[in-house]
Amino acid sequence: MQNRLYVVRATRRAGGWRRATRNVRPCHSGHNHRVVHVIPIEDPSDERVSDYIGLTDPDLRRRREQAGGADGGFFIAEGVGVLRQLLRSRYRVRSLFLTPQRFGALEPHLGGVDAPVYVAAQEIVNLVSGFPLHRGAIASAHRGPLPDAGAIADGAQLLVVTEGINDHENLGALFRNAAAFGAGGVLLDPSTADPLYRRSVRVSMGQVLHVAFTVAAPWPDALADLRRRGFEVLALTPAPDAEDLDDVEPRPRQALLVGAEGPGLSQAALAAADRRVRIPMAVEVDSLNVATAAAIALHHLARSPFRRR
Repeated sequence: MQNRLYVVRATRRAGGWRRATRNVRPCHSGHNHRVVHVIPIEDPSDERVSDYIGLTDPDLRRRREQAGGADGGFFIAEGVGVLRQLLRSRYRVRSLFLTPQRFGALEPHLGGVDAPVYVAAQEIVNLVSGFPLHRGAIASAHRGPLPDAGAIADGAQLLVVTEGINDHENLGALFRNAAAFGAGGVLLDPSTADPLYRRSVRVSMGQVLHVAFTVAAPWPDALADLRRRGFEVLALTPAPDAEDLDDVEPRPRQALLVGAEGPGLSQAALAAADRRVRIPMAVEVDSLNVATAAAIALHHLARSPFRRR
């Protein structure tokens, strides 16, 4: 017998919620039936949606979401496009919290979801999250353990390495660029921000969920380990005495090292690199946004015919 997907769907009629079961489409799930439970939420204090409380409070989110926290470590993804990426990723979903309109947009992708799907009116979603969540679609997912830095390096031909990047939007854009240009992973120094913070995930357009990453420690000794593994470490810097990026030959096993805007890379990180490289630009401009600069450098390095993730 063909397996089928069933949805327990919540609809609002005459001031109340009506639950109805509707056959949606075939679903080859390995079970006789797949049931997606769509649970209506009418009270913003409902504990079932507590993962989504106070999304604009960074301190609260860090305390609740980090791996050592009371909730065991989770993160928040936001927006229909990002949630589609989440549902295709290795991360295990805890729950989804959607407006009826966004539920309709995501319904075709929910066949493999083994987690509750909460549906609420826009005003309830706003009250829970603490701000007008116009995207109307959020989800929480388990973090899981970080992979080993050596394992990521051994499986990659091109890496991005960060030092001190603490702006979540820059970090998210950096991951989007890493995915676009085929980087096999991102290694973060211990002072770099959390790539799974909601804003980073959103700005990355969900690509942070597909690019392997981990913390490289101790720092900057991790750079010496990359060199021992055969990587050429290229430190991106605006320093006028650095080599022009155009003079760098793309080759297998290269790692692009980038630092925060303002302070840039530390002297210790620069000293641990094989080469210091710069992007030629007009003399009136001293530097670029770190994500923009990384995109330019990755585009150059990705031209290697050997380049594969």
